[in-house]
Amino acid sequence: MDVNVVLLAVVIITALCFDFTNGFHDTANAMATSIATEALRPKIAVGLAALLNFAGAFLSLKVAATIATGIVETGAITLTVVFAGLIGGLAWNLATWYFGIPSSSSHALIGGVVGATLIAAGPSAVKAGQLVSHVLIPAVLAPLTAILVATAGTFLVYTITRKVPENVRGRGFRLGQIGSASLVSLAHGTNDAQKTMGVITLALITGGVIGKDAGVPFWVIVTSATAISLGTYMGGWRVIRTMGKGLTEIETPQGFAAEGSSAAVIFSSSHFGFPLSTTHVCAGSVIGSGLGKRLAEVRWGVAARMGVAWLITLPAAALAGALAWFGTDSIGGDLGVLTVFGVAAVLSGGLYLISRRTPVNAGNVNDEWKTPIRERA
Repeated sequence: MDVNVVLLAVVIITALCFDFTNGFHDTANAMATSIATEALRPKIAVGLAALLNFAGAFLSLKVAATIATGIVETGAITLTVVFAGLIGGLAWNLATWYFGIPSSSSHALIGGVVGATLIAAGPSAVKAGQLVSHVLIPAVLAPLTAILVATAGTFLVYTITRKVPENVRGRGFRLGQIGSASLVSLAHGTNDAQKTMGVITLALITGGVIGKDAGVPFWVIVTSATAISLGTYMGGWRVIRTMGKGLTEIETPQGFAAEGSSAAVIFSSSHFGFPLSTTHVCAGSVIGSGLGKRLAEVRWGVAARMGVAWLITLPAAALAGALAWFGTDSIGGDLGVLTVFGVAAVLSGGLYLISRRTPVNAGNVNDEWKTPIRERA
């Protein structure tokens, strides 16, 4: 089979761009609570997360295999479809980052690929059963599980340490948070970095470069791990602020319980090859940490907006992926791919410039949230 080098190169570059946005979009998952409690300084937190994301990417390849062969029929799609799916995922990642919404990069990617596949090859090319069992069901169970585990963990933490002086408890849990946040970062690498590996492997299979059973090439692992780590180091401060300050006012025991719960759920998911949303898990853990301390200490309005974003992530990214495929196919050939890629790059740059009008950075990420929590009567 002849390989279209230009098209394959653009697909790989787009995949790594997505991986980069996945990194800065999801930094909040690991480090928002540690930054909010001041257990770690913001810049140190994102640097530590970047290193551990890189390391975590080498620990497991089961999620990559799920993305590469478990969602769509590899024989029914083309490199153009893979490219369009990535554009769909990128579009949703950037839109939610701008508004500071902790949404799922995983579901954005899967939605983009499914949407492009549906319009290009029809419903038969989508493995509906796998989509339900490996994506939709975990999407519901993961945050609920995290909420329950974090609620119980927070309650136990406060109960066990209730006689410990406040200053001693605070110092101890700040140290504990460094370890628990590190575990979440490592777990994030074992799950999220795998998704880009899976898409690049899917592109290589589709392009005829490797066989269906060849596995993930080592260079794909290294480049994907590097891209997500660089993105993580950028910070994604808008989402960090929402996760760390918007859902609840977090104390160090809550942060420790939330991070430990998140790590446990994510590692379990990676072990079974479920490409769940680390965002759903970590947000669920933060909500649980509020419930475990005092039932009124959750901003349910912020949580509701996040929930709406979670519900529409798959269809919105699928629509964006379908539109990207339609635009690419209408122009045709390499020119169509390069044109859509160029338009996406210009729009992304424009969104970044607009975001600088109301910047969120390491200096103001811990400012007071504009809406106070209404205390329980």
